Amino acid sequence: MSDLLHTFLFEHAAVRGAIVQLEATWRFMRELRPYPPVVQSLLGESVVASALLASTLKRTHGGLLMQMQGDGALKLLLAECSGDFGLRGTARWSEPMPHAPLNELIGTGRCVITLGGSGMARYQGIVPLEAGSLPQALEDYMHRSEQLESCIVLGAADAAVAGLLVQRIPDATDSDPDDWNRIQHLARTARAAELSQVAAPAMLRRLFPQDDVRLFAGRALRFACSCSAQRVESMLLGLGRTEVEDVLAERGQMEVTCEFCGQRYVLTAQECRALFA
Repeated sequence: MSDLLHTFLFEHAAVRGAIVQLEATWRFMRELRPYPPVVQSLLGESVVASALLASTLKRTHGGLLMQMQGDGALKLLLAECSGDFGLRGTARWSEPMPHAPLNELIGTGRCVITLGGSGMARYQGIVPLEAGSLPQALEDYMHRSEQLESCIVLGAADAAVAGLLVQRIPDATDSDPDDWNRIQHLARTARAAELSQVAAPAMLRRLFPQDDVRLFAGRALRFACSCSAQRVESMLLGLGRTEVEDVLAERGQMEVTCEFCGQRYVLTAQECRALFA
């Protein structure tokens, strides 16, 4: 299995969809940083979900950033899909990390999805996070923030992560609610192991044997981090001279490690002070 995103359309129903399968990208991300098992599963699901949701955007949107944050043991779950389908994600948590529904792990929290990229206009949707699973939380977000009826199935394991999205096409004049009800019911029969192991054409034939489904060519997915020395310098400027000088007085230099890829940036005191010259 390759790391691919496939989109598809139902020829005789106002429904579109996407399948994401990740193997090498997920393996690389797991090796970057150790996560508690429940956090690792949610992170894998969130990365897949970011690609599924990004597949519905116009290319002019530039990318999608998904954040779930709150005051519970799971402080932050973040995944990003760039405009050219580079993926990255991270999480913050506090110990002990229980096995519990998502809304209990997050506590009082919210789901935030931001569309747009560098130098582009940004759109942000925010809804309370109340669902017990990531698919339910995202379906709730799409309904409340975007007025889009969606069905999302996600699955994460050590070897691979995968997901399926079907979505009712908005404003379709020939939309039949019976079609949507039937298709989403069939989509929910997908099992996580199948989604990660069965090729997209065969998976769609198994799920929707009576439907004429047009499957588009797969789009390659990969890990990609946008961190850079220039971004670190901009971050230090944003902190301000006083806070930077406090760190220099304590440590003698400034060290910044990217939460996404683990890249370590080290600036000497002279380099830091030159930023404010």
